[in-house]
Amino acid sequence: MPSPTGSKRVSTKPLQGVRILSLALNLPGPAALMRCQQMGATCTKLESPAGDPMGQYNPAAYAALHAGVRVGVADLKTQAGQKILHRALAKTDVLLTSFRPSALVKLGLTWKALHRLYPALSQVAIVGAAGERGEEPGHDLTYLAENGLITGLELPATLYADMSGSLMAVAAVLQAAMLKQERYAGTGEPHPKGAFFEVALSDAASYLGLPRAWGLTAPGAAVGGGHAGYKVYPCKDGRVAVAALEPHFAASLCAASGVAMKDMKTMFAPATHQAIAAFLSTQTRKQLDKLAAAQDIPLHTLPL
Repeated sequence: MPSPTGSKRVSTKPLQGVRILSLALNLPGPAALMRCQQMGATCTKLESPAGDPMGQYNPAAYAALHAGVRVGVADLKTQAGQKILHRALAKTDVLLTSFRPSALVKLGLTWKALHRLYPALSQVAIVGAAGERGEEPGHDLTYLAENGLITGLELPATLYADMSGSLMAVAAVLQAAMLKQERYAGTGEPHPKGAFFEVALSDAASYLGLPRAWGLTAPGAAVGGGHAGYKVYPCKDGRVAVAALEPHFAASLCAASGVAMKDMKTMFAPATHQAIAAFLSTQTRKQLDKLAAAQDIPLHTLPL
């Protein structure tokens, strides 16, 4: 249906019509599948008879990840399970996996074997690390650690490598979908060749770590605690995350805190840190929320 202006409406479901089969367990693969389903793809997943471990240790998360996904059972180590798998593959545009390379060999799911049987199929293989490191054991925490993203003994607030890796997998699916839409020049026939995409969680963590590697978040840097307008402070009944980084935001924060701001160097002075901390410690979360709205200061209050 055309839009009221007469222009062609752009679909908000870029993966509409794309059929995805997933064999991926735990978080990165299912998170990618969830996002693809939200983008319009028809998503099917095959699990072993034991099921996805997440279904046991966090049923609520499992349910959220698989909403709208058709889940079936197949033991890929058996002839019957392989039959189920290949029946599904014959109707699939993109296969999503998260096995080690050696496991793909054992299951007959190497790209060479798949491409020979299903030339139009694309595969997105999520691995821990790329290339020669493909067989190394690892997890979100270890990939973050090797990229300098773990501080002290506290665990990260979320699974950054897994979730960013899932988005990289979605980007690969979108590339595969674009390939599917290609046409032979002058014939209008679908492009018959699929492609192989490898997504490494270690690469996802490395990408997230680039601001750290560039020194942007190093201790004392502008967004590493050096700038008084970009910090987490205690307030009277909780905490406040302040992100008054740009000059106009910093000026508003200084005005509210009684600090005379001459230039941006003011924001790096110890006296400025102390003055802003002293002011915020006297304010309740409710007062700070009102201040943010009235003075256009980017901040977010938090409980203790």
